[in-house]
Order: sequence, then structure tokens, then C-alpha cells
Amino acid sequence: METTSQSQRNGGRKRERVGKQRESPVSNGLRDKTKTKPIEMSKLYAALNNTEALDNENNHIMVTIKLQGTTRQVTIKAIIDSGATEDLIDRGFCNKYNIRTTQAKTIREVYLADGRPSSMGPVTHTPKVPMDIGSHRELAIFQVAKLPNHEVILGMPWLKQHSPRIDWGQGKITFESERCTTWCLKESPTVYAIPEDEAQEENLKVKFGVAQSKKDQRVKVKKLDQQAKIPTRGSAQAAGRDLYANESKTITAQGQEVVRTGISITPLRGTYGRIAPRSVMAVKHRIAVNAGVIDSDYTGEIKVVLANMGNQVYQVKKRDRIAQLIAEKIVERDYYEVRTLKKTNRGQQGFGRTGTSKAQICEISARAFGKFYRRPDTTTGIIKYSKKEGRM
Repeated sequence: METTSQSQRNGGRKRERVGKQRESPVSNGLRDKTKTKPIEMSKLYAALNNTEALDNENNHIMVTIKLQGTTRQVTIKAIIDSGATEDLIDRGFCNKYNIRTTQAKTIREVYLADGRPSSMGPVTHTPKVPMDIGSHRELAIFQVAKLPNHEVILGMPWLKQHSPRIDWGQGKITFESERCTTWCLKESPTVYAIPEDEAQEENLKVKFGVAQSKKDQRVKVKKLDQQAKIPTRGSAQAAGRDLYANESKTITAQGQEVVRTGISITPLRGTYGRIAPRSVMAVKHRIAVNAGVIDSDYTGEIKVVLANMGNQVYQVKKRDRIAQLIAEKIVERDYYEVRTLKKTNRGQQGFGRTGTSKAQICEISARAFGKFYRRPDTTTGIIKYSKKEGRM
């Protein structure tokens, strides 16, 4: 039987492909990589200090998105790029915020528009992560790559799937496709882009926010006297740090003294230092602490006001632990005057008025009182009224 070749059936001419081929190759040698580009990037993005070069072709804008990791939600600035053939997310970003990824069925390389392989590849994992853009919510699928200047890139797959109307000049995005109005939208269909330099600066704050916050958690302590001792923690999970006396003092019974510590601190912004009593001193010697607030802008010496509530003299020796310092968060709010306040059930009931009730006095016979008095589960007494003194 005679076999007819493909070229003969086509009239002796070979069929050629026209236009850009967008199919992705299989990486394990099953298809020649030089003929196709599985993931293409439209251009090389400039560094942060040269952002003016990014807008040459005006085919990308930046928007604010929220991604839900396994432990918390993170807000980041994403780039919408019509020149990217895939939706990409940075590998380091996924690791940092615990965004769960799964092994891809095939390994894919990343190529630049000029055909050269990119250092962003290969793509080996894909995550499915809830993503919010304004009131637009979806379950986004990304390709994990090593992105040099962006954390998230929304490319042509995302644009084709949601078909948003983009005003590139005004930086306005409107989700009005049937898919979005039916499934994705919660409120207004319009979101606005932000300047790219501002977006990248905020991304850097998010990227290095954890390391910076850890660095700032340390409270600065300055010794005003070389013999002073900085606060120490009594146990690994102790709430406060022990403060040490930098002088000896004698506190008389029912008296108080101001004891110097020889140090000054700078509490973290949004916190204040609270000087609290030590339980062993309060229980054994009835030593309390008065006036224990250290404002974040106070840089003078910490002094502890010790009050002796007992009937015996208390001796404070130098380098004794006399109190504990606790860093507490505060909510800074402005106060303003109003004419009326919201009514409550308590109203103007002041000190000692909560949790009290009126006492009831009932008459009881001697026989009934005798039976009640002999019960082992009661504590009783006899109250006598004195007409001369006018009291019980």
C-alpha cells in the first residue's frame, strides 16, 4: 500500500505556524526549548532606584492585594502586567508568610522576551491562595518563581480569566465581567492603582518588617552609675524584669522612701513602663509600690517609691531587688469635650457601689437561733444595738 506524505496531501507545501507560539514546553527533553518560550516576561525590570525606566511601554500598573497565608493575612503591592504570560509569586515571599504550595505536574522554565533563560526559573510549585483586590475576592493560582523586584505578578491568565476594564492612564480597574459580578465581587467593582515607586517602597517595608520589628523589641537601658545593675528576668517566661536598688535606704513603719536605681530607659513606642511590687516583699514585709508609670518620652533616672504598710522598719540594701518593670502596650487616643455621655445601668454609682446589695435584718426566736447556731456549716454571731451609742 502506498503511503502519502503530509507534504503531498498539502499540495507539496509544508504548513507553517504564523504568529507567536504560547504553548509551554515539557522540560525533560521531550520538546526543544529553543522553539518555544513557556513563561515570558515582557522586559527586564529596573532596580528600585531607577523606577522611571519601568513605564516605557505603559503596560503594567501596581495595585494593593491581600493574600491569606496559613497563619495570617498579608497586604502587598502586586503588579498587573499584560506582558507576562503567567501569574507569578515570589518563592521567598511564600516561605516567609507560610503560603502553602504544591508540587507542579511538570517543571517549567522562565524565558525573557529575547529568548534568553531567566534566573527566575524553573517553576516547580504552584499555590492556591485566597486573594482580595478591593472588594474583589478569588482563589488565585500562581506559579512560584524567584522574582527579583516584585512579590506578585498578575499576568495574562489572570487578565483573561476576569477581563477587568483597565484605564491605564488613570490607573483605575473595574471588575464588570459576568464572572466577577456573579462570584467575585462583594461591594464596589472599582479599585485604583498606586504609583509604582510608592508600591515598591511599601513592599520593602512588608518584606523587612519582621526583622525590623524583632530588632526594635529591645528596650534601651543606660547606666547613670557604673555600679548600677540593669533589669534582669527571674525566669524564662517572667512578665517583668527585676529592678535593683542603687543605694541603701531605711523605710520606717507606715512610711515610704524613694529609692534610686541608677538607670534610665527608653520604652518602645506605643508602650509604657509599669513599676510593680515584688510578691515576696508584699507578702512577707508588706512593702508596696506607689507611682509606677514610666512614659515613653521620659529619659531620666528610674526611681521606685516604696511604701512600708507594716509595723516594722524595713531595710533596703544596695543591689537588692526592690520592684519589677513591666512593658505594657497603650492605645493612644485624643480626648474631646461633649455635652452628654451614653447612659449605662451603673450611671453615677461611684466607689464601692458595684457588687453590693442592701442588708436584710430578720427576727428569729431563741429556739430557732439555737438550732441554727449548732449547725457545723455556718458562722454566726450576735449583734447588739446600743441605744446609748446609737449603733450596732
